[in-house]
Amino acid sequence: MAFSISARSTFVLLLAILSFLGAAFAADTPQYATATIDGKQVSVPDNRRPALYTGKFGDCMGGSTINVTRFDAAYYKDNMTILFHLGGDSALKNEAIMMFIGVYAYGESRFDLTFNPCSANIYSACPVQAGTPIIANGIIPVSPTDVAGIPPIALSIPDFEGEAILRIFANSTQSEIGCFSAIVTNGNTFSQVSAVSSVLGIFTFVAVVSSFATAIYGDNVAVMRKHYAHSLSVLVVFSVWHHIYFSGALSMNWPSVLVAFWSNYAWAGGMIYTEEMQNSINNFIGSNKGNTSAVGAAGTGAQNADLGGGYDIHQIYRRNMFPRALNVSGLMKRSKYNRVARRVEGLLSKRELANSTTGFSWYGSPVKPGLPLPGNFSGFAGTLSEQDIPASNAFMTGFLWFLVLIAIVAFMVVTLKLILEGLSKTKLIKKDRLAFFRAHYLGFTALALLRTMFIAFYMLIFLCLFQFTYLASPGPVAIACIVFLIMLFGLGGLAGYACFYRIKFGNYVSEPDRLHLEKRKIIKVIPWYGFSRASEAARSEDKAYVGSVPWWSVRSANSEKSIHDDEDFTKKFGWLASRFRRTRWWFFAVWLVYEFIRACFLAGASRSPMAQVFGLLVVEFLAFIGIIIVRPFEGQRLNVIVVYLLGFSKVATVALSASFDTRWNLPRISATVIGIVIIVIQGVLTIVMLIAIVIGAISSYMSIMRNREEIRPKKWNPIREKYFKHMDFKEKDIPKPPPPPPPPEPEVPKGPHFNVKSFKRVAKIEDEDAEFMGEIQGSEVNTLQMSLPGGGDAVGKPSPATSIRSQMSYSSLPLGARVHRASWSSHDFAEQNTPGRRRAASNSTVYTPDDSKPPLSVFNTNIPKSFEGRMGPDMSPVEPGSSSTAIPIPRTRSRHITKSPKDSRPHLQTWQSENETPPLPETRDAREAANPGAAT
Repeated sequence: MAFSISARSTFVLLLAILSFLGAAFAADTPQYATATIDGKQVSVPDNRRPALYTGKFGDCMGGSTINVTRFDAAYYKDNMTILFHLGGDSALKNEAIMMFIGVYAYGESRFDLTFNPCSANIYSACPVQAGTPIIANGIIPVSPTDVAGIPPIALSIPDFEGEAILRIFANSTQSEIGCFSAIVTNGNTFSQVSAVSSVLGIFTFVAVVSSFATAIYGDNVAVMRKHYAHSLSVLVVFSVWHHIYFSGALSMNWPSVLVAFWSNYAWAGGMIYTEEMQNSINNFIGSNKGNTSAVGAAGTGAQNADLGGGYDIHQIYRRNMFPRALNVSGLMKRSKYNRVARRVEGLLSKRELANSTTGFSWYGSPVKPGLPLPGNFSGFAGTLSEQDIPASNAFMTGFLWFLVLIAIVAFMVVTLKLILEGLSKTKLIKKDRLAFFRAHYLGFTALALLRTMFIAFYMLIFLCLFQFTYLASPGPVAIACIVFLIMLFGLGGLAGYACFYRIKFGNYVSEPDRLHLEKRKIIKVIPWYGFSRASEAARSEDKAYVGSVPWWSVRSANSEKSIHDDEDFTKKFGWLASRFRRTRWWFFAVWLVYEFIRACFLAGASRSPMAQVFGLLVVEFLAFIGIIIVRPFEGQRLNVIVVYLLGFSKVATVALSASFDTRWNLPRISATVIGIVIIVIQGVLTIVMLIAIVIGAISSYMSIMRNREEIRPKKWNPIREKYFKHMDFKEKDIPKPPPPPPPPEPEVPKGPHFNVKSFKRVAKIEDEDAEFMGEIQGSEVNTLQMSLPGGGDAVGKPSPATSIRSQMSYSSLPLGARVHRASWSSHDFAEQNTPGRRRAASNSTVYTPDDSKPPLSVFNTNIPKSFEGRMGPDMSPVEPGSSSTAIPIPRTRSRHITKSPKDSRPHLQTWQSENETPPLPETRDAREAANPGAAT
């Protein structure tokens, strides 16, 4: 009996376990729906992400008599359906209502639907009664024409800017009694907090460790300061992160893409959301959350009549035919002619239950008090809404996380000291390892805390001023006053005392000076202007100066000793001045003033957007120009990031942000494009910053390994040597010496030479003599012909004896002289290129005759017998048609002088005629004259 009872109990327990597991497995079994993808019918999971769906929603009316606890809709493109849910309650006793749903994308209406809940079988809202929950949900099939107003890009663009508005009207009064707005998204976003913020946090931690390592390694204060100055500054890292995130503090109507992108940097500004912290702050502040519309954001629970372009109650209740399906401008009371309304009501009456229990989880919840309406990202309140932090809680949230950071910094420094002592006791490290840090760890802790305050100065001043401007709640304002005074007068007082201490005990003197304005060029092309002081560089003739103005200079009387060589000053104020150049050590005071002015414009002028943005633009531009001139940092990487990239990003961001002011009424698509441009600028700055952190970590590794002869990898050793030489040169803070001039080229010895550039002939008396002109032009020259033995009168007749042709004229010129030309032409130069050769003693040319064309010489080549004795030895007898190679004739000691014809000029006496050169003997041809012995 006992066994049967035990078996029965075991069986019942087994059935209970199996039924529980069956229910669990049934709940986990995925549900599928039929969808059309690429023209094919397929089964898709029922819990898939919709193409478009609503997120968080809020009250856009203020004092709505109907409290909506759930309002969401989802559009599935694959099976062309819309999933709709509505839940809430009301205190109205008996009221018939009308509902209007409008979908807006980038400020334009894309889809609207008006229906009567009674005709849609939503009995919980027909009529609305107190104590009766309102529940409506269903699946509405749609056709392509119904959603034709939704562009395809809306389904994929990141941070789709859309909203769905639900308006509820009472039929008895024909007035609005409820309004709720929900954000519409496609799930794609630039806000990747878990991934991007984690990466940025890891890189920032690397920058902190590498910077702190260079500050504590070593035992010589001057050397430690030098290596610390060339490591990557944590101040610069947080300046970049703060610039990017707090750009959203301008009271502009931001596009959704920008706010989503900035949310990745919220942790650097102390805006980290935790439920417990926000609840504690809410209890401390109370129910007063302030008015977000004061900073440009549409508040939840406030009247927003213009939301979505507003509405016209007469169109809601007009008696007209609906123009087209599911794009109804209004709804009239029930009518048999309202066919579109009948179709919609019929579809809603056939709805299917769809909620979280069936796998549908793509919907949002009501926003918390103090947050702006979903889809509205105006001002700093809109930027904070991405972290679900109300604007009223911004100061307390940032201040509490700053206190946590202070505690972490102090704890880490002290913990490092204890770890080093433990390792030294266990002989895992040398006893003198980091001895200077271990002996002065309390001083390092204090300086680390002061440095943390210096880095957080801008953030805390901004949050304090924003608290004063936004919400005058007694508790937060009291704390903000204390923090503001500590940061302004405490930290500012320390900076002022550091300047006073250096000037008083550093033996400084003030002297008159002049400031020169000189012309320069950027990239050797862009005109620019620069300043130089007369005390630093004397006026140079190589530079162009515009003018100069009286100035002054404060310098140390002992210019040979640098401020960074003052060990006492470095120990006390190195956390302020160590990273700056020897002649720019005071820049920390200027930086604090600049950050304070920025915070005043961002927070103090948040209620005046135009004064805020343009005032800040002027400040950023002047600071950009000033920092370019000063170039304060000793490290080159820091100057590149702060002076050029960070400054340009600040100016460009503020200038582009001015277009987002509501008075310009910029289209939302254009605003999104400008937002993408800002994201690109700030994204490039982020990438450069991450690269600089990696390079800074490598350089810090080289610095802490400076006492070793070699480091690993070994290929870094040459780079380390160059890096150390670079640091030694930059520490001196002197201008870079000009490159040495190139060595002069060896001079080539120049011999006697001349070069004719041009010539011009002037008129002469001979030009008037027609006979002379005829001679030089070859038109009226007496022709002399030499008859060769055995030949005829024809020149071209072949002869066994060698013939000679000479270009000569019977004139008064001496033998071998060239007749002067009256002018030059292309014909004259063409003669030089004709076949032949120029003689040595004459300017005549020997030609080889051509059967087709005569020689180009202007002289006649027929020489008479009476002129045979006048032939010079340089003339070469050439047979017509034979080779142009000349056979030289030996010169005789004398030649026969003949008289000129009567119609020619008297022959001038020449050197040869005066020496009475004997004539050649009578021979039959020229060969016998050249070789007298050959005739015998």
